[in-house]
Amino acid sequence: MRIRLDIAYDGTHFRGWAKQPGLRTVQGTLEAALARIVGSDVQFVVAGRTDAGVHASGQVAHVDLDDAQWARVLTRHGRASTDPAGSVAARMRGVLGAYPDVTVHRTSLAPEGFDARFSAVWRRYRYRLADEVAGFDPARRLDTTSIRGSLNVEAMDAAAQSLIGLHDFAAYCKARDDATTIRTLLDYRWARDADGVLVAEVKADAFCHSMVRALVGACAAVGEQRLDVGDLVVLRDALRRTSEFKVLAARGLTLTEVGYPADELLAARAEQTRARRDSE
Repeated sequence: MRIRLDIAYDGTHFRGWAKQPGLRTVQGTLEAALARIVGSDVQFVVAGRTDAGVHASGQVAHVDLDDAQWARVLTRHGRASTDPAGSVAARMRGVLGAYPDVTVHRTSLAPEGFDARFSAVWRRYRYRLADEVAGFDPARRLDTTSIRGSLNVEAMDAAAQSLIGLHDFAAYCKARDDATTIRTLLDYRWARDADGVLVAEVKADAFCHSMVRALVGACAAVGEQRLDVGDLVVLRDALRRTSEFKVLAARGLTLTEVGYPADELLAARAEQTRARRDSE
């Protein structure tokens, strides 16, 4: 039985999503919570692995439960549940306790063909960056990066939009063996919110390691007038990492949404994505 989980977390005190021996991770914490409910170990598949310190408000994962595990879900204290899949979220929240830094908003039976990772068609991230115009808000210190000086948001926005499209983003990715850096950047924009904080919205079919934080750092360099608007395309097309800008801190980054096709297209999308990854 495949269950979809809609998840949120404050990544400050996690060493990223992926389970690692001896380290506190989002995956490890959630799998341990569900294992207590179903009586044995489980393994999650996630839409996008986030790095240490990165947050999520719209993360998606799935888990496959065997017959014995599903039987444990179906009976709660000896009573049949009217919505067994949906009840998993509340039961996990009970295990996680009051005021946890990770929660499960919803659980549901996954549609046929659904794969949290391979069925996804896009991921959206938000980055919050406070300069001297916005000032420092202690209440948002855990999800906002602060930077000295005043940034030119119009130049940052123009630079961001110049990068949109299907390209090799090797210059903006941390290299990994046998991993492609070709991505389709679907949208990238900067604007100030009502409090003056600079907010980036970044959407792509997928992201490679550290890509969003590198894209943000490059635009911040433009906002500081250390780089020109056109430099970001030149750097991208050079296909190599550069010291012309800094990769900004993880604290400002939040995974906000994962997009999926209509239910009848989920299986085909997953098959297509797997085939492309295998060919790469």
